[in-house]
Formats: sequence, C-alpha cells, structure tokens
Amino acid sequence: MSVWAVLAAAGRGERLGSDRPKAFARLGGRPLLAESLERLEGSDWIDFIVIAAPAEWEEPAILLAEELGAGKVSSVVTGGASRSESVREAMAEVADDAAVVLVHDAARPLLPDEVIERVLAPLSEGWDGVVPGLPLSDTVKRVEGDRVVETLSRGELAAVQTPQAFLTSILREALRDDVADASDCASLVEARGGRVKVVEGDRRLLKVTSPEDLAVVEAWLEPS
Repeated sequence: MSVWAVLAAAGRGERLGSDRPKAFARLGGRPLLAESLERLEGSDWIDFIVIAAPAEWEEPAILLAEELGAGKVSSVVTGGASRSESVREAMAEVADDAAVVLVHDAARPLLPDEVIERVLAPLSEGWDGVVPGLPLSDTVKRVEGDRVVETLSRGELAAVQTPQAFLTSILREALRDDVADASDCASLVEARGGRVKVVEGDRRLLKVTSPEDLAVVEAWLEPS
C-alpha cells in the first residue's frame, strides 16, 4: 500500500516581509522548505513526495531536493492561486494506484514522525480522512463586524493542523469541486459527507506566518 505525500509550498507569504516566497525564507540557514521535506524523506511511512512550488521557483525546489538527497520526490509542480488549487495540481502527479495521500504545509516545518503515524493509522478503520488537532485555550466568540453574536463552546472546537491524511480516491473526488475558498482539504471531504477523524496534534507544528513565528521555530530547532 503506497503512501504519497503532497507538500504544499506555493504560498507567497507576504506577512513575512521577505523578498522570496515563504517556502524559501531562511530557517536555520537554509530554506524553510528543507525542514519538512527532509522529515518526509526520512519517514518510513512515506513512499513518494510531490512538491507544489511557487511559480518560477520550481527549479530551486528541484535543486533543494537533490541537495538533500530526497530521492522520494517524484515531481515538482507549479502551485495554483490557492492552497487547495496547489494540492489539486500536485494530485495530478500522484499515481493512480496510490492508496493514501498525506497533505502537509511547508509552512509547518517541524513535522514529528509520530504525527504522521497518528493520521495514517485510522484510515484502515473506515475513516475517509484524518486531521491532527489541538484543544483551544482561549474563549472563542462568533462576531459580526464589532458585535459579539455568540460565545462558542471550546469543548466542541479544535485548532486543526497538517499533515492531513486521506484515502486517495476520496481526496481526488473532493478536489473536483470548487476549491478556491477551501481552508483545508478536510473541509472539501466533509462537504461531500466524508467521515473525518481528529487525532492529537502537536504544538511544534506551528504555522509560520510572521517573522515572530519564524523566530520561534528557529529557536525550537536550536539544540538545548
């Protein structure tokens, strides 16, 4: 049963204030993309990798994979206008006989192998997809403009991360819908009535969106 990974790395990352796409911002002296790519390459759970790179950065992504010795990278595609469109472009390169696809954001570089295992395991139990999530510590309110409309129960909410794992056929079908506004792949599967399970996430999977996030992740990388 082959497991393919789609590494979504096409984000522009304007909030980082960098002169390059987010995946090529510097983290520990090398591109941000290198961290998650190296971890996927080193995971025994992953057989093949497809990278969705920013337009005009496909060649640097290929060179990075070669530099890291990432032999599991089967192809690098040009990402789309949105994250989900990038995933759809990458899925066109996933083999027809692939059983499972794991979708991960390069913006979450510190990818623990145990999380990969946690999201893959339930797919053999009848689930269509699996996402890692964390409980919320803050009170969450639904607002309209500057008016509070409702206070939501934290017990029913989770902050969802990547990697997210899916049966390949289920994700292919979901990506045939309008994906432009989808916040993640799981929402597309859910919209089609798919059964998605949440498992324990990891606070190390911080999504890099700002220079402050980048500094935090870099500090976590430093040996104690």
